[in-house]
Amino acid sequence: MQDTKRVKNPRKQRKRLFNAPAHRRHKLMAAPLSRELAASRGAKTLPVRKGDTVRILRGDNKGFEGKVSRVDLKAFRIYIEGLTREKVDGTNIFLPTHPSKVQIRNLNLEDSWRKDILERKKEIAKPKAQEKPKAKAKKPEKPIAEEEQQEEAVEEPAGEIPTVKETEEKAPAAKKPAAKKEAAGEEAPLEESPAKKATKSKEKVNKAAPKTRAKSDTSEETEEGEK
Repeated sequence: MQDTKRVKNPRKQRKRLFNAPAHRRHKLMAAPLSRELAASRGAKTLPVRKGDTVRILRGDNKGFEGKVSRVDLKAFRIYIEGLTREKVDGTNIFLPTHPSKVQIRNLNLEDSWRKDILERKKEIAKPKAQEKPKAKAKKPEKPIAEEEQQEEAVEEPAGEIPTVKETEEKAPAAKKPAAKKEAAGEEAPLEESPAKKATKSKEKVNKAAPKTRAKSDTSEETEEGEK
């Protein structure tokens, strides 16, 4: 019996691909079915066979549709009717296409074994379609008044002790620096500028000047009286 263990080494993977037996090569030639075929036949992919109608989905010939004329298991390629190119000498040859790049649009059901495969796949797909996820039971909705009462009870629980931070935030902050400034202003008067001091000294001199003149006048009168 052949070992079916998975291999990660690319060299060994390529060796297995090119040395694969015919029954494995046949499975590697699978292509996806169209949505209509997949819904009616109950299969998503099938190996491409001669006589199937396919459409190219990728590459330079994207959108081309035709019948498969030949399947090459050795090279892992298929050949489609009408998809040809002209050589230099004027002869036309078919262009090879990988089966992963095509979509099966119509199946060739001449082979009875292929019909049996589709029926078996359809039976497997039926129970999966019947098993639908169960809908979750919805919870009974509570009246709005009860929900509001519950929210209020959660927000303001009875007998809750306020924390230290809350008390600090609620208490008004004492304005100590302002009181200190006021006291300092009462005790120490503001210093006057030198210009103000000069004006005050001039005013004092002007006030004192008339008194000296009055004294000098009185002294002159007394001297004249004595004479």
